[in-house]
Amino acid sequence: MDRLGSLATLAAIATLFLLLSTVPCQAQLSPSFYDTTCPNALSTIRTSIRQAVSRERRMAASLIRLHFHDCFVQGCDASILLDETPTIQSEKTAFPNVNSARGYEVVEAAKREVERICPGVVSCADILTLAARDASVAVGGPSWNVRLGRRDSTTASRSQANTDLPSPSAGLDALISSFANKGLSARDMVALSGAHTIGQAQCFLFRGRIYSNGTDIDAGFASTRRRQCPQNGGDGNLAALDLVTPNSFDNNYFKNLMQRKGLLQSDQVLFSGGSTDSIVSEYSRNPRIFASDFANAMIKMGEIPPAQQSGIIRRVCSAIN
Repeated sequence: MDRLGSLATLAAIATLFLLLSTVPCQAQLSPSFYDTTCPNALSTIRTSIRQAVSRERRMAASLIRLHFHDCFVQGCDASILLDETPTIQSEKTAFPNVNSARGYEVVEAAKREVERICPGVVSCADILTLAARDASVAVGGPSWNVRLGRRDSTTASRSQANTDLPSPSAGLDALISSFANKGLSARDMVALSGAHTIGQAQCFLFRGRIYSNGTDIDAGFASTRRRQCPQNGGDGNLAALDLVTPNSFDNNYFKNLMQRKGLLQSDQVLFSGGSTDSIVSEYSRNPRIFASDFANAMIKMGEIPPAQQSGIIRRVCSAIN
């Protein structure tokens, strides 16, 4: 090969190396990431999450939601777990999370168990991602392979949590747009909304809907919900998102929507004469398709790239080392 050819080859190799070196760290995620550095990490986390859900069934929903609220702000980087400091505006105090998001102590407990066997190896972001999967399985929901290797942020964004997390009163177009901004399709959005087959909501989040006398809510359902949610007071009173099987991961959520028995406005808009009606109808008829789509959407959501590419491995999830 002549000198010019050699130089061209070297230049091509250098360009390729540069491209590879600037690929976001998310591209290197792998299910076997901890196989050699902490082989018992996944089983340790699974045991810890199972114990937490067996103590309180509702915790499964809380952990899935915590993961969702993490990934929609700066990517899946455990930023939601950071406490307030002089330099960090905690996402815990953002409107969608304050007195609402829960499960922090469950993630910290799993982290402590993992730190005991492999200090400084497994990120809180990976633990939270695995916790969501293990929580789903613990209440009869689907499982999926979690690719690992996320790192923990050194920052949080209360302002982004306030703007990027969808509102429980959001309309269909706003929901589709909110998820599209994170690389998730309308079908992903409907599947992920199916997490509301478990868990509970506070009265102030659905009061407007049950007292609206609207045509999009079943009158008997509204009457039942009003008993525990007065027009004044009782803001924190809880109601199951799925009235039929509130503690089991199934497709009853979608059957409820077709009967105009969605608790939140953002639930019912999925079946209200719009573009997602057909998806709700499909999931109501076919629980296997719902379970498969939910698992695939959780994988996609769990791999939303982090804003901060470097990151650290926190020793305690609520603080920077």
